[in-house]
Amino acid sequence: MKKLILAVALLVGSVAYQSASAQVRFSINIGNQPVWGPTGYDHVEYYYFPDIDAYYNVPNRVYYYQDRWGQWRSSRSLPGQYRDFDLYKGYKVVINDDPRPYRHDANYRTKYAQYKGRHDQEVIRNSNDQKYWENKDHPNHNRWMQEHNKNRRNDHNDHRDNRDNRDNNNNRHN
Repeated sequence: MKKLILAVALLVGSVAYQSASAQVRFSINIGNQPVWGPTGYDHVEYYYFPDIDAYYNVPNRVYYYQDRWGQWRSSRSLPGQYRDFDLYKGYKVVINDDPRPYRHDANYRTKYAQYKGRHDQEVIRNSNDQKYWENKDHPNHNRWMQEHNKNRRNDHNDHRDNRDNRDNNNNRHN
């Protein structure tokens, strides 16, 4: 009986450890998302733009698009053929489960065709949610920095007060 209980405890413990490890590997990249990105996502790998059938890799800040011969190209900016596309108004689909979604473009083009022409997403730039203020391009970033620095100063002062209290208590006992 003891062996059975031990085996179950080890099994439960290893599942909990694996679950915790998986959660640790997930990173929040709100501060790295472009301000034209949609709200509501703590982590984004790629945006798919149904209007122009192109992709944007958030961590690397690179666009993927097809040239006029149908070859996939990458660039830090969209080429001239997309100059009329408004990143703030165009619909963006978040793709987090495919390391190279442009390689499966036909699937995504079909799957998200209904979003082509939609312009109803709230973008990070227009959000009043303070979690987006961390983004250096957000209009309220300076306000976030002031609050963040104020909190950091308060934390520093709290630690100094605790140190002073310990010193005072030690002096009383001497």
